[in-house]
Amino acid sequence: MSDKGIGASVPRKEDTRHLHGRGQFVSDLRFHGLRDVAFVRSPVAHGWLRSVDIPEELRGNVFLASDFPDVLPLRAVPEVAGFRPSVFPGLATDKVRFVGQPIAMCVGSSRAEAEDIAQMVFPEIDEMPAACDTLKALEPDAPRIHDDWDENVFIRKSVEAGDIDIARKNASVVIERTYRMNRQAGVPLEGRAILAHWDHRLDELAVYNSSQFPHQIRAGMAQFLQIEERQLHVIAPDVGGGFGVKNILYPEELMVAALARKLRQPVRWIEDRREHFLASIHCREHVHKIKAYADDKGRILGLDAEVYVDAGAYSHWPNSPFMETGMAAKNIPGPYRVENYRCHTLTVCTNKSPIGPYRGVARPAACFTIERTIDEIARAVGREPHEVRMENMVRPAEMPYRSVTNLLYDNGDYAKSVQMAADLIDFDSVRARQKSPEPDGRLIGVGFATYTEQTAHGCGEWVTRGTPVIPGFESATARLMTDGTLMLLVGIQSHGQGLETTLAQVAHHELSLDPDRISVRHGDSTLSPFGMGTFASRSMVMAGGAVAKSCRLLRTKMADIAAHLLQCEPAQVEFRNGAACGPQGEVSFQELGRIAHLRQDGLPLSTDPTLEATTTYQPGIDTGVFCYSTQVAVVAVDPDTGYVEILDYGVVEDCGTIVNPRIVDGQIQGGVAQGIGTALYEEIPYDDFGQPLATTFADYLMPGATEVPMIKIAHMMTPAEHTEYGMKGMGEGGAISPPAAIANAIRDALAPIGAQLNETPMTPRRVHEAVRHARMMQQEAAQ
Repeated sequence: MSDKGIGASVPRKEDTRHLHGRGQFVSDLRFHGLRDVAFVRSPVAHGWLRSVDIPEELRGNVFLASDFPDVLPLRAVPEVAGFRPSVFPGLATDKVRFVGQPIAMCVGSSRAEAEDIAQMVFPEIDEMPAACDTLKALEPDAPRIHDDWDENVFIRKSVEAGDIDIARKNASVVIERTYRMNRQAGVPLEGRAILAHWDHRLDELAVYNSSQFPHQIRAGMAQFLQIEERQLHVIAPDVGGGFGVKNILYPEELMVAALARKLRQPVRWIEDRREHFLASIHCREHVHKIKAYADDKGRILGLDAEVYVDAGAYSHWPNSPFMETGMAAKNIPGPYRVENYRCHTLTVCTNKSPIGPYRGVARPAACFTIERTIDEIARAVGREPHEVRMENMVRPAEMPYRSVTNLLYDNGDYAKSVQMAADLIDFDSVRARQKSPEPDGRLIGVGFATYTEQTAHGCGEWVTRGTPVIPGFESATARLMTDGTLMLLVGIQSHGQGLETTLAQVAHHELSLDPDRISVRHGDSTLSPFGMGTFASRSMVMAGGAVAKSCRLLRTKMADIAAHLLQCEPAQVEFRNGAACGPQGEVSFQELGRIAHLRQDGLPLSTDPTLEATTTYQPGIDTGVFCYSTQVAVVAVDPDTGYVEILDYGVVEDCGTIVNPRIVDGQIQGGVAQGIGTALYEEIPYDDFGQPLATTFADYLMPGATEVPMIKIAHMMTPAEHTEYGMKGMGEGGAISPPAAIANAIRDALAPIGAQLNETPMTPRRVHEAVRHARMMQQEAAQ
């Protein structure tokens, strides 16, 4: 390992511009004649849109769906039997189905003027009853959201393996629980943003979009705008976070692009926070009902589950919301040896903003379900929860292991991660502390949670899921310039992951060129080779693999030229410190670049000029590779107020070979912070009329610096066998375990009272209510 290659904590290249305020986001862009857009949105959750009243003097500034007859509604149809696709219009036509749904676009010389115009536009809506509760929406008399559906369900699916009846008959312990994870928003630092204009010189629509997958946005926009894809140029400049929220094509984005095409002048829309809470995709709303069967030692014999996901009013493009239930069902067994399993899933349609991907996609809820259940099994048999975990886990000798839901765990030592996590927080000292009362009356608890995370899925895995778009590969171009510097053009999109740094480290590993002499270009659908985007913990494995392959191809050609110049065999050429070295001398990269591009007379015969290589990369295993982690929380709970403080937090992570440890640790810390938000703070509740009750930061709480503790991190590095360098993805992992670990810690703290919490966020009100209920039950039992 060099001090700048794979395994080195190289400072992030991106930080220089961002720390100096020189980043360039969509809202920083300026074009002559730029106009701003504000949307008129539905004030009700469900109703017939009868008309839109537009003052006569404003008609040239207000646009309805009828003004865009050629724009198709958003529609994603997965290849999954029984799926009911929805039609999501860019602007509402006959019906509105959630509060915040766009109805009209208003254009002004500034955002303020556009909003003033929007205030004078009045949609006439015949309001109807709304279906807002996940389970009540399934009742026969619930309001029907899509009139041609016979029930408010996108899809029902089941997974079954083994014999759950035998597990039930042989069980000494039966644990039955209902777990609920409530609705959240993604809340990236930069909201959604789009600027579009018609480029007359190139005869194309240029779209600047804060997106995680610009190439897919181009494909989707071209389809729904009915424009030739060659005339659509999508650029993602600096992107201020995404977390999955920017991994779909939104109706607002589609309509702003359509407006720019219609007006032939620049228009933009910058989302404000209220719009984000109202109408961006939401996430996390799951209800899981589970029965777990175990023997008298706590060994799991079988799991019987029902999974309900509130998907909101519409399915989104490209892959619709059905993956939430599918991933939950596949991941509930977690890292454990479960032989008998049954899971029924329903993706429910309600009058809420559509649900979509957010860091972890269904796995936080799956982890919450299995990890809370493991703790309850352990308590039922009178054993330490972390010991019961370790005994139930897949063992290293059993790897590769095919899980009961057909996931192939490639390698690792899950039980060791639990023990290491216990050591991080000095488990024995926490147990000793619990034996004496705290001076302030608070109760101390410790909780564990382990997950396995499927990363860098290949083509075959996505095919089995039935996704309309299969993100099974990534691309990269490596180009040596005439001065010996390197340009990497990648289809991946970086929005905080540090990919400009880590991909340069991969190139350094292959070519020995200093990362400061390597530029990484991404986010431009015309400049970069086609790529699928950043999501699903795939970026470093996929894009890193593509960069490695393209650099090796480039290196082969460079070695041929160098060998010709150095009068040796190509196999004798080594690359060191930005030069090609042979037995009798060396030639600089600058000289190689000059000869290949500017002085072809110096090339060996039959060698093509220029030094450039483009390739694609797919992992060597379709199912992807599995990282895993155990997280442990130590909390103090005030039983009188319900307030929870995190006293200590540890993470043991195995993501295979680590390219940049500093960046990996940063990803873990950021993920844990978001997981703490899910566990304790973040929620968008709805009332019975479908009105969201958290539309500002006054109502929607997020953890800040004082709520996130110093996180202790330890690494286990088990290289993957099917990826370049043994890398595994890990970007989502930090956010998966915290809700379960913290819930188990609270349960442990409240064990003397008998209270437990099975719903997130575990707010002071919910904790206090659980304590009050447990104390009331104790009093009734005493009587």
